[in-house]
Amino acid sequence: MEFQPVYLVAIKNVGPFFEAVRRAQAPEKVNLRFIEQLGFKSTNDRLFIPLLKAMKFVDEAGKPTSRYHSFFDDSEWKRVLADGVRDAYPDLFRINKEAHNFSREQLAGKLKSLSEGKLSPAVLANITRTFLELVKLADFSTTPPEQSLPPVEPEQARKTVVAEVSQPSVESARGEQVPTTSQNAPSLVYRIEIVLPAVRDQAVYDAIFRSAREHLLK
Repeated sequence: MEFQPVYLVAIKNVGPFFEAVRRAQAPEKVNLRFIEQLGFKSTNDRLFIPLLKAMKFVDEAGKPTSRYHSFFDDSEWKRVLADGVRDAYPDLFRINKEAHNFSREQLAGKLKSLSEGKLSPAVLANITRTFLELVKLADFSTTPPEQSLPPVEPEQARKTVVAEVSQPSVESARGEQVPTTSQNAPSLVYRIEIVLPAVRDQAVYDAIFRSAREHLLK
């Protein structure tokens, strides 16, 4: 997937915009008209709409999400904003969970590396400024909740390990191995199903299969 983080061209209105969002009643749909009603009528302010979508404050149709409504909580809004920043810039937090602590130079370097030189210096500068301005307003002191992912199809979420116990055999008079008679227990097949949780961290999957392997091979 192409690396193209959301950004604003002008960041001076970031703080005032989110404060205005918190003061206003949630609309049925966040669109250009709503942005202008909040008092942000510059063409640059239109970029707040894709920013809100990237932060999962609104869905693709512009309808406010539960995160948008949680943003009204005076005791939680900074943490909610932090969760939004994590969702808007997943690549940065994938390479470092403390990406919000990057200095300007570190952030610029990471963005340049992630973009593989495909983004212009001007765009990279806008992404850097937008990210840092959002981080200043947010509270990252709490551990982020388990990220909710789209439902995974059963065949994708379930890995099956099959262990087969061979049918007992005896040695014939000619020294050949032959199956025992039907009065003995039939062969058994143990089917162990491991349902994987929908998480982004590959280390979780590695730990699950490592533990399964250790117990099955005892």
